[in-house]
Amino acid sequence: MYAQIGASTYKPRNYSYIDYISPEEFDKRIEEASIVVSHGASGSIMKALNAGKKVIAVTRLEKYGEHINDHQIQNNITLSDKGYVISANLELDNLGECFMMITDNNKHLKRWENKDRQALLGMIDDFIKGNWN
Repeated sequence: MYAQIGASTYKPRNYSYIDYISPEEFDKRIEEASIVVSHGASGSIMKALNAGKKVIAVTRLEKYGEHINDHQIQNNITLSDKGYVISANLELDNLGECFMMITDNNKHLKRWENKDRQALLGMIDDFIKGNWN
């Protein structure tokens, strides 16, 4: 297990980590991974899905000062509802369960096929239009 932790004050004790990695190192780590835990940024998630990885999506929240708004909630819900990722709940108290769903094959995720580079944007746009007036 390996993590990019960013500006977090939490320092993992049970796995390797770095504050920030280069895009090249990020690509290398994605290729080596069997499961990727990603915040809800569409670019990070899409990089993992395009590499054929199983993804657990976690949400960076405005209330913790992690982001300027809560747009990642919509990203994660949309991709989870479509069956491409497993989305952890907002407080992450089901993160272990998310790992178990993947490792025990209890959750069959759809394989992402990037036939349309705008597909993700369309899915998110459809979700937002359907849920907000």
